[in-house]
Amino acid sequence: MAKTVLTVDDSASMRQLIKMTLGGAGFAVVEASDGAEGLEKARAAPVDLIVTDLNMPRMDGISLIRELRKLSSYRGVPILLLTTESDDERKKEARGAGATGWITKPFGQDQLLGVVKKVLGA
Repeated sequence: MAKTVLTVDDSASMRQLIKMTLGGAGFAVVEASDGAEGLEKARAAPVDLIVTDLNMPRMDGISLIRELRKLSSYRGVPILLLTTESDDERKKEARGAGATGWITKPFGQDQLLGVVKKVLGA
């Protein structure tokens, strides 16, 4: 059975790139356009991994991570932040919220796939 990845990003083109990359590698991909929608979708159906942008309307990536980590079903689920920011303070804040890892945009498709496979043990 395919692992399911929830991708949360306000950029439709970024969600499409992630879906194409991971879907092409056999992962099922669920999309959300911001943190609030991502939280709704995560509550509605379990996923194996979350890949979220940092800066989004309604709810940013760090707030999403904090909310997900409050849910017992998401305490051990890997969450990757995908962002243009590379500031060490933001990375520290993300780790403190419960982020598993950080990928800086722009990224290579092979890089994304490698990180996803590593955190999922696939």
